[in-house]
Amino acid sequence: MNSISEKALVQQQHKGITKTKLAKRIFFIILGAVLMGVGIEEFLVPNKILDGGIVGISIILSHLTGWRLGLFIFVLNIPFFFIGYKQIGKTFALSTLLGITVLSLTTSFLHDWPVFTEDLLLATVFGGIVLGAGVGIVIRYGGSLDGTEILAILANRRLPFSVGEVIMFFNIFIFGTAGFVFGWDRAMYSILAYFIAFKTIDIVIAGLDESKAAWIISDQHKQIGEAILARLGRGVTYLTGEGAYTGDDKKVIFCVITRLEEAKLKSIVEELDESAFLAVGNIAEVRGGRFKKRNIH
Repeated sequence: MNSISEKALVQQQHKGITKTKLAKRIFFIILGAVLMGVGIEEFLVPNKILDGGIVGISIILSHLTGWRLGLFIFVLNIPFFFIGYKQIGKTFALSTLLGITVLSLTTSFLHDWPVFTEDLLLATVFGGIVLGAGVGIVIRYGGSLDGTEILAILANRRLPFSVGEVIMFFNIFIFGTAGFVFGWDRAMYSILAYFIAFKTIDIVIAGLDESKAAWIISDQHKQIGEAILARLGRGVTYLTGEGAYTGDDKKVIFCVITRLEEAKLKSIVEELDESAFLAVGNIAEVRGGRFKKRNIH
């Protein structure tokens, strides 16, 4: 009996994704890599503006040697493909390899195309947006287009710095080098493009319809829960808690809403119990359960 259960567990662990999901993943990774290539070759590189990470190093090396940018992007990211395979998994590594290959080919193909704009500010803003959208799409579908984050995760295990701090130090070095190679005005434009790309990645990964989690502690929990269900169309869950100071049993209302519904939720709580405790926080993703909005009265 145990061997049968273990066999079933192993089969579940190695169960592959459906062909439809695989095709969807491949399509969006290719789309994201092409978008990043457009952002680099049609906006940033012709105007001597850099991205951060391995791509930034590749742009500097390409400028100094005259060799194709795509070659450096592919070669410098290859070690991180193997690291990602060992540290994160086969699916991530293959998705990353596909993305990097498409990115390298796209930059090579677009190298001699006329640029979209030579205005530095427009190139910085739209280059950052297009690049960030591409990177965000690839990350959302399980891949990566730059080995910097993998390097930062490994360094984090050996150094007393967070992943974010390692990436920041790495990019400070790249943009500092860009100041000497391309001029300090280009380095500042590069930092602006990187910031825009970073914020765009967040939007693409989290989605425009950002979700929020709300916790409400109130003696009027039943009335508040019913009002949320009737007037917002959102399901609620009642949790049992205990006050650390008083030792009294408390009912905690938990629900998930969109950012557009936050003001309405606050008005409902204030209307029914002005002294209620309310905490609202951002959440990156919602799946399963009964998050789908119901009809409101």
